[in-house]
Amino acid sequence: MTSLGMSLLRGAVTSPFKRAGGPGATLPTGREVLPAAPTAPAPLAAYRALCGFTDPETLPLTYPHVLGFPLAMRLMTRRSFPLPVLGLVHTWIEITAHRPPRPEDRLELTVYAAELTAHRRGTEVTVVTEARCAGETVWESRSGYLSRHAASGAPGGTAARSRGATVRAGAPAAGAGLPAVAEWRLPGDLGRRYGAVSGDRNPIHLHPLTARLFGFPRHIAHGMWTVARCLAEAETGADAGPGTGTGTVPGTGAGTESGARDRGRIRSVRAEFKAPVLLPATVTYAAAADAFLLRGGDRVHLTGTVVRQR
Repeated sequence: MTSLGMSLLRGAVTSPFKRAGGPGATLPTGREVLPAAPTAPAPLAAYRALCGFTDPETLPLTYPHVLGFPLAMRLMTRRSFPLPVLGLVHTWIEITAHRPPRPEDRLELTVYAAELTAHRRGTEVTVVTEARCAGETVWESRSGYLSRHAASGAPGGTAARSRGATVRAGAPAAGAGLPAVAEWRLPGDLGRRYGAVSGDRNPIHLHPLTARLFGFPRHIAHGMWTVARCLAEAETGADAGPGTGTGTVPGTGAGTESGARDRGRIRSVRAEFKAPVLLPATVTYAAAADAFLLRGGDRVHLTGTVVRQR
């Protein structure tokens, strides 16, 4: 069994014994570290193909987060981690590339829990992932994970309430008049395919039956795939307007390819996960300037903003 699989199993065993929102909750102080190593080319190629990234010279902006996810799972399934990992909901992410990581870089990855934040639906934890090359921090992300429970005040005091709220407030309002750019048909096996390239085989993404065990009517797309696919389109997709691209998931051989163009490499992104994407699905990518969203009909699944290198 892989280390990520072991973490999922440990989380399933320990989650029933953890009580989210308990008084005096504290975060573990240690960090999970993956020693410096080059990026394996085959998994990277599979990830690029599934998400639609085309630049061979740099890592996709989201890829170090994928590399660090097993460390995050190891952290969140520790006995000292105060929230049950089962049922945690990824609510937002902020990623910054201080310089574009390259496939040949030997990245050292570090993951740690930064803070607990009161949320109207429970408790949110901020998890930080950092990538260093030769001692230099070249990339970092901050993610919010929500543990739902009856709210009873902020764990960790008032200092714990700032960061997540700042990130969420910075995202564009849902459906803020953004024009449709592309329509994508997402197949029922998307969760299994993304799980194979990312290692995230959470049962809510794999099959309708396993998803129903966690309260979903069907299995759902990975939130990080939706972010990655939107970023790939933002980097190389067509402008908004009539006749824009339609298709399926990249790499399936179906649909039309929009003309790639250099829009300026994306340096950072902030995104909010609004609602799950039930598979299979047809979704619309909408964007204007540096804002984007993903919606299915009138339901907004994801909103975000990007900052580009000029």
